[in-house]
Amino acid sequence: MASADDQAAAAALLGGDPAAFDALLSTLMSSSNADRAAAEAAFHRLRSSHPEPLALRLAASLSSPATPADLRAMAAVLLRKLLSPTPSSDSSSTAPGPIWPHLSPAGQSTLKSHLLSALQSDPPKPIAKKVCDAISELAALLLPENVWGELLPFLFRAASGPDAPNLQESALLIFARLSDYIAESLLDHLMTIHNLLASALAHPTSPDVRIAALGAAVNLVQCLPTNADRDKMQDLLPAMMRALTDCLNSGQEASAQEALELLVELAGAEPRFLRRQIADVVGAMLQVAEAAQLEDGTRHLAVEFVITLAEARERAPGMMRRLPQFVGRLFAVLMQMLLDVEEDPSWHTAEAEDEDAGEGNNYGVAQECLDRLAIAIGGNAIVPIASELLPQYLSAPEWQKHHAALITLAQIAEGCAKVMLKNLEQVVSMILNGFQHPHPRVRWAAINAIGQLSTDLGPDLQVHYHQQVLPALANAMDDFQNPRVQAHAASAILNFSENCTPEILTPYLDGIVGKLLVLLQNGKPMVQEGALTALASVADSSQEQFKKYYDAVMPYLKAILMNATDKSNRMLRAKSMECISLVGMAVGKEKFRDDAKQVMEVLMALQGTPMETDDPITSYMLQAWARLCKCLGQDFLPYMSVVMPPLLQSAQLKPDVTITSAESDDDLESDDDSIETITLGDKRIGIRTSVLEEKATACNMLCCYADELKEGFFPWIDQVAPTLVPLLKFYFHEEVRRAAVAAMPELLRSATLAVEKGQSQGRDESYVKQLSDYIIPALVEALHKVYGKSSLLCC
Repeated sequence: MASADDQAAAAALLGGDPAAFDALLSTLMSSSNADRAAAEAAFHRLRSSHPEPLALRLAASLSSPATPADLRAMAAVLLRKLLSPTPSSDSSSTAPGPIWPHLSPAGQSTLKSHLLSALQSDPPKPIAKKVCDAISELAALLLPENVWGELLPFLFRAASGPDAPNLQESALLIFARLSDYIAESLLDHLMTIHNLLASALAHPTSPDVRIAALGAAVNLVQCLPTNADRDKMQDLLPAMMRALTDCLNSGQEASAQEALELLVELAGAEPRFLRRQIADVVGAMLQVAEAAQLEDGTRHLAVEFVITLAEARERAPGMMRRLPQFVGRLFAVLMQMLLDVEEDPSWHTAEAEDEDAGEGNNYGVAQECLDRLAIAIGGNAIVPIASELLPQYLSAPEWQKHHAALITLAQIAEGCAKVMLKNLEQVVSMILNGFQHPHPRVRWAAINAIGQLSTDLGPDLQVHYHQQVLPALANAMDDFQNPRVQAHAASAILNFSENCTPEILTPYLDGIVGKLLVLLQNGKPMVQEGALTALASVADSSQEQFKKYYDAVMPYLKAILMNATDKSNRMLRAKSMECISLVGMAVGKEKFRDDAKQVMEVLMALQGTPMETDDPITSYMLQAWARLCKCLGQDFLPYMSVVMPPLLQSAQLKPDVTITSAESDDDLESDDDSIETITLGDKRIGIRTSVLEEKATACNMLCCYADELKEGFFPWIDQVAPTLVPLLKFYFHEEVRRAAVAAMPELLRSATLAVEKGQSQGRDESYVKQLSDYIIPALVEALHKVYGKSSLLCC
């Protein structure tokens, strides 16, 4: 029950004089946290005690031209949130639902009327768009129930009125938003809508109306239930493309980019809609992509359109393959974009990690799109085009063209692997010539290509060309004038050795290990990190053969582990842990035993030291402990009491998740690379990936310990099982689920062996039955809920 004071405050705010309510709206935007919090509390009290007067006051403020623009915008946002069935991200799980059902019939009618009149009052565009949001929110609630009969006639009239372009644009924006909800309702009016959109797409003066019509057309095409219905809209496509070209021809690139984004959406969702005019559409897009005078963002969207079509293999199989001349033009555009790279002193000094220094906007887009195009179209289409263009670039005087050719080879290798293997000698020759180029960035690109092909074309590359490739990489590690080249050569050794047998690698080990040790002693931190990773990979690949180098290598590795204590050397120290543990696994327990004790003393001391959340040592240490366990076997058991508490803590981390409405203006830290954003339905979900990666690593390590220690893991089952069983249904990260699944049989095996061998701390077979009764139903439930029927067969 509201107090008398609350009732008086509500009466003052919602009374006849709008000034008090305007003041509340203004305070809700205050920069003072205290003032804003007080205003929010007052607003929530009004929502609870006086929902209808509050909604009508917001609608009145919104529809009144006398209300200041910023307050009208705020009123629109608040009203949309009141009408929304989706709580905002800052709402609790007990937040009230939409306010609409709590309004009287008269209040509902007044509110609908206010919203439509707010649009007709020709508000400024930012306010009009927020009014459209509020109307769409309410319409999504009401139209499925068929209880806003006047809305569609209003929208038809407004969308057909070229003399009021702002109102026409607003109506079309609402149509676009509501297509999901009213597509079925519109089937009886399809030709009316077709004519309405055709007229709006050709609006004589307003590009905004044309773009809004394009958005409505794209959304409607996606929502129509049958191909026959979509075919009725087919002849709108030329007008839809003209909406784009008109913007470009009049220099309105911001509007052109809006149009391109809509057409990319159409290409991804309904590529078959384009099939009858595919040549004209793709040709127009390539003209945009080729137009160097346009903004980079415009050209990138045109490229994205064509790539999206190429990737739509399931919905429109073979559509782009039937247009080889266009694939060639796109490939040429992408290679041209790779030339957007220039000299940058920071690349040469290699003081920072940034190996992208000097690369322009076009370069990164071209790299990604070459990879996607090759995967989508395949080697039979791509390799002939590349074979024509690459020699031209490699014979040019500019270093940038040599660089572009080598980057292209690396990017297309995954998608063209089968065809490139048939021409492997020619490909390797092209790349190895790049190792001799006078420009270090070209040499870097050649090394990069070898590293990529070692993965994509291995093990054929390793088997047939190790005599050429490994000496070339070893020589590149001598390039002390260009540390970035050195570091990349070490990384390429890693790639090459991962697909390599000990028999191939052994003859080269003296030279490779010797050079990597030189880099460890004399290189910059970046080079040392590369050398550590390469040493780890070489040890892992050569296994027993690495014993010969152990005594020379291990003192340097331990020195880095013990002495690289500065914050700037965190990654170097982390990689030393990785390298030591992989070397230990390669040479075996007997050789490694004494050093292992020293290393574990250091790790135990580190484990007791507070670390920052972004410190890479945490994750690397979890993995190093698990490798040490694998190497030492049962001898590792005394360390488990140190290892397990932080490991369980990492496995129990809660996901750092932020949920907002997909239409929200709230920015989920879009510039933060550590947050991955996905949109599901009407919700936008932001997830901090570093937390999930640490959790996944910890879960994998728990599985490793159970697997390696068998009955020795028994004392930890009562803590590990309740941690991992709920993660069988952990929706946010597949690797967490996989690790949890993999651990289940290991836990059961550990318990069974411990009981059989009398090491179960007094527990008997009933404990194993109790554990299996906990695990097996959870696995079955997870299969149905998360993995689906297809995964049942895999398990």
